[in-house]
Amino acid sequence: MAPDPESPILSLEHVSVHFEGLKALNDVSFTVSPGEIVGLIGPNGAGKTTAFNVACGFVKPSEGHVRFPTVGRSNLKPNQLARAGIARTLQGVGLFPHCSVLENVMAGGQVRPSGGFLTSILALPNGIRSERALRRDALEMLARLGIVEMAGRLPSTIPYGVAKKVSVARALMCQPTLLLLDEPASGLDEAELEDFAALIVELRDTMGVLLVEHDMEFVMPLVDRLVVLNFGEVIATGTPSEVREDDAVIAAYLGVDE
Repeated sequence: MAPDPESPILSLEHVSVHFEGLKALNDVSFTVSPGEIVGLIGPNGAGKTTAFNVACGFVKPSEGHVRFPTVGRSNLKPNQLARAGIARTLQGVGLFPHCSVLENVMAGGQVRPSGGFLTSILALPNGIRSERALRRDALEMLARLGIVEMAGRLPSTIPYGVAKKVSVARALMCQPTLLLLDEPASGLDEAELEDFAALIVELRDTMGVLLVEHDMEFVMPLVDRLVVLNFGEVIATGTPSEVREDDAVIAAYLGVDE
């Protein structure tokens, strides 16, 4: 049976996380649906990174569940995400320094069916065909992001904004239905921010996007919906215009009592 297009791709349900008696998240719930860009925001120490790490499987909830309804899975581990159609980028770029840009992007397609490790090391036909197809698709992905001319270069020789795009290209190689972005705006100049925002909006045609971000000017015109955390709890959910006028959000960001 085909998945319901209205069903959330990601659903955090009453998630709490305790670290040695400290409650980093308390009863946090939100969803991301197909074709939707959701921003997870909040002041420093609000719990954004913990919530992102829970969604990625790096942190196990002390209470509650992380569900992926369209694939019928819950509480996935990081190494299970790609096969379930979930891709992620982390803060920074996380590229393999001694591999070319093309090789980094090809690494994102490692979950695809292939002839297997033995066919690759023995140069058997299935392995050769699989590698050629992966290389072709990686080049097409780099072309889609406008950086195919960087294919042969090492990460240390390319601008930071380009490296950010390479990390996204690698994530997209598993053909995800959900993309998780951690601080995508960090370290980018104004022109790069505009370019990256356009890329994220384009991705909504084929997937849902959850982005964790502190740059409010970057987030507000980009997302369909915002989830605002403060001290580990959801204090507001809604459209950017709704959240901008929310008294609890204003108080949290200005550091004043309501």
